[in-house]
Amino acid sequence: MKLYKTTKGILLQTDTGIYILQEDWDKLVNRQNLYGYLKEHKNTKEGITAEVFDEWVTGCLPPIGTQEMWAAGVTYLRSRDARMEESQTSGGATFYDKVYAAERPELFFKALPQRVVGNNTEVYIRKDSTWNVPEPELTLYINSWGEIQGYTIGNDMSSRSIEGENPLYLPQAKVYERSAALGPCLYIPELPIAPETTISIIIKRDGKELFNDSIQLNRMKRSLTELAGYLFLECAFPVGCYLMTGTGMVPGNDFTLHVGDEVSITIENIGTLTNTIGVR
Repeated sequence: MKLYKTTKGILLQTDTGIYILQEDWDKLVNRQNLYGYLKEHKNTKEGITAEVFDEWVTGCLPPIGTQEMWAAGVTYLRSRDARMEESQTSGGATFYDKVYAAERPELFFKALPQRVVGNNTEVYIRKDSTWNVPEPELTLYINSWGEIQGYTIGNDMSSRSIEGENPLYLPQAKVYERSAALGPCLYIPELPIAPETTISIIIKRDGKELFNDSIQLNRMKRSLTELAGYLFLECAFPVGCYLMTGTGMVPGNDFTLHVGDEVSITIENIGTLTNTIGVR
């Protein structure tokens, strides 16, 4: 099942139909056994046609309410290597190697919902950064009990030049206006997402493909439940939270995003999140 948040209401897409849910997003998603609730209640909702569905979701909102968004870093080997490369001159390279092998994962605050954008909208690069990249990431929705209830696609926009200058600059490299995108929907399967699921990214400039890569989730060093468990160790989330789980695909060191570039991230069974690059 998939939930789409639109300006006209929440749409529930199932194998048997599309339904309107006139409910509060936070109350709807923050429950135990969200899949079971939606399955039980879907036929009590008003149905709509595929044509109306297509019209409503064209400019759909990010699938987030008032939840915080957090992120995990250095969960794939390629991410560790990229962070080490960008931090060589600052002397911070060894920190990323250590956190990759450590028992405790790297977790950091990414965004409040007002800084998160949805599908087919602009994400920003920083004006004071010279090296900017998107980071395609499976993103978890975790309820207030610490249980993973759904999945979406995340684009964790990052300034590699700022983070590479000094690891302590991570918040500035990661947290700024329109620095995160989520969408196009919240995917709620009956069973946990399969480790063999593929995530891929395509970056285009003036219609020309510049970067294309894919990886399976089973290449991640840490499990999804492990990341969620560490986040909830000392934090409470009254309406749940979102957690980006890290990236395994990083463009080469000679690449940086330009204004107008198009970034498309696809995860099997969830869909595609597409954003263009802008600047504040």
